Amino acid sequence: METAAGAATAAYGAGKAGGAFDPLTFIRQPQTIVRAVSWIFSIVVFGSIVNEGYVNRPNEIEEHCIFNRNANACNYGITIGTLAFFGCLAFLTLDAYFPQISSVKDRKKAVLGDIGFSACWSFLWFVSFCFLTNQWQVTNLAEDNPLKEGADAARAAITFSFFSIFTWGYQVLLAMEHLKDITFSEEYNKLFPAQLA
Repeated sequence: METAAGAATAAYGAGKAGGAFDPLTFIRQPQTIVRAVSWIFSIVVFGSIVNEGYVNRPNEIEEHCIFNRNANACNYGITIGTLAFFGCLAFLTLDAYFPQISSVKDRKKAVLGDIGFSACWSFLWFVSFCFLTNQWQVTNLAEDNPLKEGADAARAAITFSFFSIFTWGYQVLLAMEHLKDITFSEEYNKLFPAQLA
């Protein structure tokens, strides 16, 4: 059974600072799994828009965004997806490096950054879902896209924008749980300072 002192040394799911990196433990963490899923969803969103999100009418050469010929819709989806892709990579790297952080204050800052970034991105995915859905509803497919090219890619971008709202929201919940662990560890260390031998 774990003692209170043992719980205090395991802030944010990390053991004592300076411990060896265990890839299996890292991969099995719910936070890592959710971040990897969010990373894949971001690839689907920006990849489907980049790959098949621009079409042209049979009598035109210039390609336009499949979402109601609104370039802002495609640009928003691509930008949010790309930034989420890099954000996931950055936080996965931070998660891998996290056990090496010895300072409780630095751990707390990292988790607060995770909460802020994930909450912001959950909101931006909500905006993306609403914006892309609205533009897709008003798209005149018979006139703008008679061959129905890219329609599945547009639906995929909308669907995975919707799913991303929840994966990023779940990351906020996981990070808030870890913040509670860090706060407990910090308070425990204040109340019961380590005895010098």
